[in-house]
Amino acid sequence: MSILQLTPEEIAALWLSAKVAFFCTLLILIPGVLLGWVLARKRFFGKALLDSVVHLPLVLPPVVPGFLLLLLFGSQGFLGKWLQETFGISIAFTWMGAVVASAIMALPLMVRSARLAVSQVDRGLELAAQSLGAHPLRVFFSITLPLALPGILTGMVLAFSRSLGEFGATITFVGNIEGETRTLPLAIYTYTQIPGGDIPALRLVLLSLLLAFAALYFSNVMEQRALRRIGSGDDRA
Repeated sequence: MSILQLTPEEIAALWLSAKVAFFCTLLILIPGVLLGWVLARKRFFGKALLDSVVHLPLVLPPVVPGFLLLLLFGSQGFLGKWLQETFGISIAFTWMGAVVASAIMALPLMVRSARLAVSQVDRGLELAAQSLGAHPLRVFFSITLPLALPGILTGMVLAFSRSLGEFGATITFVGNIEGETRTLPLAIYTYTQIPGGDIPALRLVLLSLLLAFAALYFSNVMEQRALRRIGSGDDRA
């Protein structure tokens, strides 16, 4: 078999990684933007604590969030047992659990990008709109969000890419089950542990590099387009 030809197992790992990354990004988009806005615009007691909790996964070993998720959502965990008994839903050792694990690890990147983007929006524009009678929600959706869009797009791409590369929390929380939770990083790890797995592992490594580069390139293109659109709008104004 050619080194560039993917096997059905590798295609399944690629498809699962893309699915997990997509739903991970979708899951954290609204909370990430709202948390970024709160941390950028609001002052309140406990703000430093909230900021620290949100960014904790960046400095923790990935297996720590994975283990905590297992304790919480496992079959005997408080939430896991309740979900199973009430709704018949099991999260641990499923692809949905991989989404949750990836979301925990990717949320800080989404929040940091959204926070930076919101903080760069001219506060005077928001205050001017409010002084003219605009509701705060209208100000957010008509001024803050459009102007922060480039940074939010960057955060989404970073979160998507982080999910594609997530390993530690995923393998701890949902295991390494072929066809169910074996994403690209787990597939690479699996191939490195078996005889003759060097070529498949190398093939997936190259694929991962290609996907990461494509994601970053797409992020830069979208950011530049959004910046040009905002600039054009400012010129017309």
